[in-house]
Amino acid sequence: MAAPVPAGQPAPFVASVTGALKRYSGVLALDRVDFALRAGEVRALLGKNGAGKSTLIRLLTGAEAPDEGVVEIAGAALDQGGENRTRQAAQLGVRPVYQELSLVGDMSIQENMFLGVWPRRFGVLDHREMARRTEEALANLGLHLNPETKIGSLSTAERQLVEISRAMMGEPRLVILDEPTSSLAAAQVEQVFAAVRRMRQRGVAVIYVSHRMKEIREIADTATVMRDGRAVSTFDIGAADTREIVRMMLGHDEKKDELVEPREAGPTLLSVRDVASAPKLDGVSFDLRQGEVLGIAGLLGSGRTELLRIIAGLDRPDAGTIHFDGIDMTGQGWSAMLERGLGMTPENRKDDGIVPLLGIDENTIITNSKAVSSLGVLSASRIAAATADIVRRMSVKAPETTTPIGTLSGGNQQKIVIGRWVYAGSRLILLDEPTRGVDVEAKSQIYAIIRSLAAEGKSILFVSSEIEELPKVCDRVLVLRDGRIVETFTAPDISADTLMTASLAGQSQQGAQ
Repeated sequence: MAAPVPAGQPAPFVASVTGALKRYSGVLALDRVDFALRAGEVRALLGKNGAGKSTLIRLLTGAEAPDEGVVEIAGAALDQGGENRTRQAAQLGVRPVYQELSLVGDMSIQENMFLGVWPRRFGVLDHREMARRTEEALANLGLHLNPETKIGSLSTAERQLVEISRAMMGEPRLVILDEPTSSLAAAQVEQVFAAVRRMRQRGVAVIYVSHRMKEIREIADTATVMRDGRAVSTFDIGAADTREIVRMMLGHDEKKDELVEPREAGPTLLSVRDVASAPKLDGVSFDLRQGEVLGIAGLLGSGRTELLRIIAGLDRPDAGTIHFDGIDMTGQGWSAMLERGLGMTPENRKDDGIVPLLGIDENTIITNSKAVSSLGVLSASRIAAATADIVRRMSVKAPETTTPIGTLSGGNQQKIVIGRWVYAGSRLILLDEPTRGVDVEAKSQIYAIIRSLAAEGKSILFVSSEIEELPKVCDRVLVLRDGRIVETFTAPDISADTLMTASLAGQSQQGAQ
């Protein structure tokens, strides 16, 4: 690990990119970018999706080589190609932690910690050493997990923290955190911040990618804003006005989200009564009307995702009933709910929401291939027409409808994940974290899409960890706490402060038990 820098002396540069130019299929992803980072510096990397942040990160990790320009880590140029370049960057101390995690679910925590670099004793794997070093790495983040626990049994938040713990092992010089808190609750966010502060004290440079401006102001020293493949500006974060930062990111002033205007909703489409599922849910009851956007607020682990899975028929409740359009669908299963007109976007877009190597068209029509078939054979012209309509309605930016969805920005991927259920004609759409890892402009577009779908008469159940976005899109918000719906708020009288207060109520007493 890098040594702390003596007081009064400028820290050495840990990473630098000079004159980097990178094209993909004729598209200019980086345009003569210069970037430099010193030891012990926490640099926020800002910009909307597609601005060039991911490409710059790939250059620093050695995953990509610039078409022109030089990348240096600790004074050494990354001059090897392919896999060797990535290995070289890793040997020089570059440790990336991506938003889409790379852990192997069927392996234990300690096995994931040492993938490819197994400690050995007398020629065999040293499991005792693996366990010891894993416990030490987890403790650095305040985690107390059994090293032999399978990754697949951990929550999304625990997996994120394990991945960060893995990055801190060894001798890192540069740690890259890509949306590290997008799936974490407030207490766990502080654990990440504590880890970043420790890295800073030890002279490790950190690149922190996030769309959450409040977090950036709390943890970063400096920031670099990227737009259209260029590094627009680098500055001290404390001296920058948030409005100006957003203007630099977008190239124009941020569009203000309008408050949700209350309106007459239609008849009840979904009725949930006394649903229980130990240990998370204990008697949840509510109704969702036609043309209504209903938000579910609650702390991470409050049971929001579990509730959506039960409604969708993916899991069976221990007790209670689910009525869809007046028909008892309790325990009928996912296929039966789909046939009645349900659609659902999952919390984990990468693993459960898209097939990255397939095109936008294939990812769109997957929910209803019969509609674009003739005598059981898929029709290329019908697929193209149906996909073009969804791309237009969802304001997706892509060169072709056949473009692999994995090459799109997170925001455009998410629009297609929502759009496939519009294409399927779903009347009830469950949205689990629909704006996770999406930039500010794409978020506003997704809010507008959701409001437009509600205006067409579709019913939306909206779950988000970012409580501040619920007042921007929901007609009503239910607060889920201690396994029950404890409060209901109705537009326009919905605010992030009141939702957070209602979600936190009773937490201090619980923590004391």
